[in-house]
Amino acid sequence: MRWSQCLAQLSVCASVLLVPFAAQAAEDDPWESINRPIFTFNDTVDTYALKPLAQGYQFITPQFVEDGIHNFFRNIGDVGNLANNVLQLKPHQAGVDTARLLVNTTFGVLGLVDVGTKMGLQRSDEDFGQTLGYWGVGSGPYVMLPLLGPSTLRDAPSKYVDSYTEPYRYMNDIPTRNSAMGLDIIDTRASLLSAEKLINGDKYTFIRNAYLQNREFKVKDGNVVDDF
Repeated sequence: MRWSQCLAQLSVCASVLLVPFAAQAAEDDPWESINRPIFTFNDTVDTYALKPLAQGYQFITPQFVEDGIHNFFRNIGDVGNLANNVLQLKPHQAGVDTARLLVNTTFGVLGLVDVGTKMGLQRSDEDFGQTLGYWGVGSGPYVMLPLLGPSTLRDAPSKYVDSYTEPYRYMNDIPTRNSAMGLDIIDTRASLLSAEKLINGDKYTFIRNAYLQNREFKVKDGNVVDDF
């Protein structure tokens, strides 16, 4: 999973953050002295390269085109959702993923239109890191990866496994592959522009806490114990 996709996950829980959990999150970040400089590097790349590209893309792209491109890449992502729901022995969710892929790829014109959601087929959001967590593998320390963004000792190597469910590994034409990857990254970053307004306080701490809490929520399928 790329850095922009990790940020997409952060936006899901950014609005509920998470001051009461800051102490626990700090305990999960024993490598902060290394992670912070890497975060600063990532943030600089985003500020001066990725974010301006995303803003320009959003400015010149008609909304219906942007929606179609976003739906197209989400449809591709349903392959990974299906694979991990199978590995987690979740037949109902796997069935929904299969139905979404069939409906959106056919009636939705290769996924450009999200027909599945309109039919009540809600999208999963699974990856191999969550699958390991589902089977009891602990997250380990928080890790900030260069360019790829926030992760953990469990989730970081899982990104390699997830790459086998993405089409880029199987594309032989390098310019086409790189163009598709670039568009995917820019589209994802553009979808997060409005979510940045939710960030407050120390940006590193905010994103770390958001990521850790969001991952716990996803691994446990929302069944997180409320300490209040």
